[in-house]
Amino acid sequence: MKVKKICPHCSREFEEYKSPQATVDIIIEVEGGGIVLIKRKNPPLGWALPGGFVDYGETLEHAAVREAKEETALDVILKGQLHSYSDPARDPRFHTISTVFCAAAHGVPAGGDDASDARVFTRYSLPQPLVFDHKQILEDYFAAHDKQQEASGP
Repeated sequence: MKVKKICPHCSREFEEYKSPQATVDIIIEVEGGGIVLIKRKNPPLGWALPGGFVDYGETLEHAAVREAKEETALDVILKGQLHSYSDPARDPRFHTISTVFCAAAHGVPAGGDDASDARVFTRYSLPQPLVFDHKQILEDYFAAHDKQQEASGP
């Protein structure tokens, strides 16, 4: 998308190209059951999946592992991608595209970086409010998890 702007130094008009920003979110499964959510320090306030922006020159996978460690203090093992989410309204601050990873970890999470807290929740004890589109992401995750269990049988 092109946006016309005026240079503040020379007053000439120029075109700026706007593109969505790449992000990752991580559904961290912990032993004993449950998933890790973080309480955000910055707006929008509420509970969220750990995640954040992909740095220039960084792979999605590396960003997911890094963000998980920064926000939960957990070392994760990525199990795979769940889905990508691209609704322009998914983040009230700006347009982001998130690739969601599923991961496994051992240990007790602790909030760090942009997270004031990190805790383990089950699908039946999710906190409120969940920010961004994380309620939809978790619904998709639990539906996929249920299908996988049905397919594997008793």
